[in-house]
Amino acid sequence: MSKRNTTALIILDGWGHREEADSNAILAAKTPNMDRMWASYPHALISGSGEDVGLPHGQMGNSEVGHMNLGAGRVVYQDLTRIAKAIRDGEFQQNPELVKSIDAAVANGKAVHLLGLLSPGGVHSHEDHINAMVEMAAARGAKEVYVHAFLDGRDMPPRSARPSLEKTDAVLHDLGVGRIASIIGRYYAMDRDKRWDRVELAWDLLTAGKGEYAAQTAAEGLDAAYARDENDEFVKPTIIVPHGGEPAYIRDGDSVIFMNFRADRARQLAGVIANKDFDGFALKQRPELASFVMLTRYADDIPAPSAFPPAELVNTLGEYMEKMQKTQLRIAETEKYAHVTFFFSGGREEPWTGEHRILVNSPKVATYDLQPEMSAPEVTDKLICAIESGQYDLIICNYANGDMVGHTGDFAAAVQAAECVDTCVGRVVEALQAAGGQCLITADHGNAEQMMDNSTGQAHTAHTCELVPLIYAGPRDLKLNDGVLSDIAPTLLTLMDLPQPEEMTGKSLIG
Repeated sequence: MSKRNTTALIILDGWGHREEADSNAILAAKTPNMDRMWASYPHALISGSGEDVGLPHGQMGNSEVGHMNLGAGRVVYQDLTRIAKAIRDGEFQQNPELVKSIDAAVANGKAVHLLGLLSPGGVHSHEDHINAMVEMAAARGAKEVYVHAFLDGRDMPPRSARPSLEKTDAVLHDLGVGRIASIIGRYYAMDRDKRWDRVELAWDLLTAGKGEYAAQTAAEGLDAAYARDENDEFVKPTIIVPHGGEPAYIRDGDSVIFMNFRADRARQLAGVIANKDFDGFALKQRPELASFVMLTRYADDIPAPSAFPPAELVNTLGEYMEKMQKTQLRIAETEKYAHVTFFFSGGREEPWTGEHRILVNSPKVATYDLQPEMSAPEVTDKLICAIESGQYDLIICNYANGDMVGHTGDFAAAVQAAECVDTCVGRVVEALQAAGGQCLITADHGNAEQMMDNSTGQAHTAHTCELVPLIYAGPRDLKLNDGVLSDIAPTLLTLMDLPQPEEMTGKSLIG
C-alpha cells in the first residue's frame, strides 16, 4: 500500500496566547520548539471564546465547544446563544412548536403555563427566554399566561431571585395577561437523581395548586421563604394567589411549555408530564393537556416535541473524510479522548469509515500537578508510530496538559506541563517533516497563560478568553490569516487539496 501524505492537527489544550509575563506559565516555561516555530513558520491568532464559537459575548471557551467548532468547520451555536439569537431575529416568535402550543390553548380559551428556572444564570435557562415567551403568548391572544418560577441560588448567589421575579412580574403586569402562579426551589422541581418525593411536591404544586405555603405575590412568597431561612434553591412549594383570587394550576385543555434548555435537570419533571405510564410515584391527578412542548430535546424517550431540537451537523470534517475516502486517526489521552472523537465529530459516538482511534490512559493521580507531563510522552510515541506508518491522510491529536494542569492552579506544575508539551510537539513535527507531512498546531481555548487572578490574588484555575496560536509546519510557502476555531477545518482541507463542502461556513485562513 502506498504511503499517504499525512496532514495533522495538533491541539494544545489550554495553551492561550498572552503577551504579559505575570502569572503566565507558558511564557515562563522553556519552550524552544514553539518559540522557534512562532518566530520562523507561518502563524496567526485564533479566537476560541464568546460569539466566535457560539457562546454569549465575553464567555470563556471550553473544550467541548472548542472541539465541536474545530470539527464542524462552522460556528456551532450553543442552546443559550441559539435561542437568544432566534429571539433577536424574530424566529423564536414564529417557532412552529411554540406557535402550535399557544394557539391550541387560545382556541379553547384555556391557559398557557410556562415552567422553568427563572434566573439570569444562563446554565439551565435564561429569564430573558421566559419573558420573551410571555410576550409571544400575549401577542398570540393568550389571556391567561401563568409562570411557574423555579428559583436558582446555585448558578447564581443563594438569595438573588428577587430581581428576576420583579422583572417577570412587570412584563406580565404590563401585558395584563396573567401572573407568576407559583414559586419553588430548583432542589425540588429540578431534581435529577430520582428523588421522587421532591418531584412530587413540584407536581402537586403545578397540577393541583397544592403548596406548603401560599402568598399573595411572588415577592411576598420569597420574603416568607427567606424568613424561614430557605435560600432560593430550597424555597418550599408556594402557591401565589392574589387577594380574592383562585390558584392558577395546570388543568385539562391547558398548554404547558418547559423553558429550560439544558436537559439533565428538566428530564425528570418533563417525563412525569409527558409519559402516561410514569410510575415513580402515584399521581393524584394528571391533567389532559392540549399541548406540552420542551424548549430543547431533554431525552429521546419523552413523547413530546421540542421547539429547538439538536442541530444536525452534516459534513463535519470526519464525515467529509469518509465521503472523500480518506483515512483518519484520532488520538488523545483519557481526559481529552471524548473531545477528539465525540465532540470533534459533532456529537457522534461511532467512528467514521476509515477512522481509527488510539486512547492512551491518563495517569491515575489525585490531581495532575503531581504528574504534569500526564501521558503526553506515550501519546507522542504512538503518534510518531502512526505518522511513520504512512497509513493516515488526517490525524487529530490533543495534548491535555495545559488545560488539566492549568486547572490545578499550581504555577510550577503548569510550567513543567508546557515544557513537556513543547518537547513532544518538537518530536512530532520532526517526524512529520521526515515523512513529508504537514500540520497545523493550535489550541481550543486558553488556561495556562493566566495562573493568577489579579483581582482576588487567588489562583486562576478557569479557562480564559485569550486568543490561541495557530502555526503551520510543513513544506508549503504560505501565509496564515487570523480567524476563529471554525476556520481550522476549511484550512486543513485547503492543505489537503480538497474542496470545502457547502455546510462548512468557516473560511480557509491560507492567504
